Amino acid sequence: MQAIAIPPPRMGFEEIPRNWDKKHNKVIARVDPGAFYISSHDEYIFTRLGSCVAACIWDPLLGIGGLNHFLLPEKELHEDWHQLTSYSCRYGNLAMEQLINGILTSGGQRQRLKAKVFGGARMTKSSVLNVGQSNIEFVKEYLKLEGIAIESDDLGGPWPRKVLFHPNSGKVLLKRMSPARINQMMTEEKVYLNNLVKKQEDNQVELF
Repeated sequence: MQAIAIPPPRMGFEEIPRNWDKKHNKVIARVDPGAFYISSHDEYIFTRLGSCVAACIWDPLLGIGGLNHFLLPEKELHEDWHQLTSYSCRYGNLAMEQLINGILTSGGQRQRLKAKVFGGARMTKSSVLNVGQSNIEFVKEYLKLEGIAIESDDLGGPWPRKVLFHPNSGKVLLKRMSPARINQMMTEEKVYLNNLVKKQEDNQVELF
């Protein structure tokens, strides 16, 4: 059987895992928390979401689009809440700016951009801070300020989600996973958040 040739990714996305998927008969690129991916290939971009949010943005005329995956840090992970809140805003803005600017740099036109957004599950009923809702409010407000219409969304609720986004057409395949998977997603997101906060703290060290 002849091996299927996978077209190379756009420059700058060499670290994104991409593999041929027999079920969908396409290459699938996987986006993990904190990452984003842009493509004009006939392929899917995949991510899994708990309280994280993914924004799928594309230019329907040019057939280029991408997906990001971000999570704003929780108050309990850092003593200096005002400092972390400031960082959260910068990080959320960065996640959106990287995706949008990457599409524009590739020839997309801002006035044509469309969006679909997913995720923001409430991870535990007992949690005082609903970080999923914070992510939802952030992405909606950001896109409103940017003038990018949200064509569809699937946000909130108790479900983790799997998302497959087709950047050429804007088509999304969505699967809500069992709420029983929440504990696994919470563990994964906790590791990611702790690394995010640690990275921010390391960046504040002054060398002399």
